[in-house]
Amino acid sequence: MTVTTPETAGHGGKQEESRGLPVMGPEGTRLLRLLDDTFEGWGVAAGARPMTMPPLLPAADLARLDYYDNFPHQAVVAAPLDLERRETTPFSTDTGCFPVEALEPAALGLPSASCYAVYLTHQGTAVADDTLVTICSWCFRKETHYEGMRRQLGFRMREIVAIGGREHAEDHLATFTTRIHAFAEALDLPLRKEAACDPFFDKGGSKAVLQRLTPVKHEFLYEDLAIASVNTHRNFFGDRCAITLESTGGPAFTSCVAFGLERWVSALTRRHGGWQAATRAVLDANARLRAGASDAAGPVI
Repeated sequence: MTVTTPETAGHGGKQEESRGLPVMGPEGTRLLRLLDDTFEGWGVAAGARPMTMPPLLPAADLARLDYYDNFPHQAVVAAPLDLERRETTPFSTDTGCFPVEALEPAALGLPSASCYAVYLTHQGTAVADDTLVTICSWCFRKETHYEGMRRQLGFRMREIVAIGGREHAEDHLATFTTRIHAFAEALDLPLRKEAACDPFFDKGGSKAVLQRLTPVKHEFLYEDLAIASVNTHRNFFGDRCAITLESTGGPAFTSCVAFGLERWVSALTRRHGGWQAATRAVLDANARLRAGASDAAGPVI
């Protein structure tokens, strides 16, 4: 593997592009952690509970959420070796693969977004109308091609997830849309917000028609790269996972704000020209935003 540098972040070498598995050195790792701490801090300040989710989920659960119908082109699954059959169908050094016959059925999925685990974790429970959760998980997407930190097979996604009443889910996206714009301005990182057409649910039915009329996902793009998104799922996951509201007993509404951490690293190093300059931009932006929030609160008497 090749260690990614500012020059290769967003412009990966052939090995990185073909495998989608670049490596970051100490400076890149520091920047990624600084960004994750920033986004996690936003969630915690808003009242979100930090949680840690597993990197794999039962494929049966993801199928119940229409994941394999809506995102078959991105899906990655995991299967253990069949210890008996691998004796007759061993690893192939020619292809670099185990043959399908040497594997047990693939009952585990590697999700393409962090929030699926949140909804599955809360299935069958009643929640407060203003529930918030924040997580950072490894996510996996099969792509037609890979490119440095811009497009990877495995990457980290920080999410802040709202579960509760309709107004809570909607306000969540409005609040964090404002935060993303303010952060980007403080970073001198020009972003544009665009409606996306990812079919989070029911791509062939009435909900898909509704999504075209009222988009459920908006992305924040630097140049041609989506580095964050705000997503509303209405009561889809509340229905499918039997998540109800303590106040009414009805299905919960959900929404999420997502940050692709490696993509932020790529955008910032591309914009500012190097690891140190990008890291300094984040530190300065955080300081300016904290100072602005303190000034807005007024003097303490």
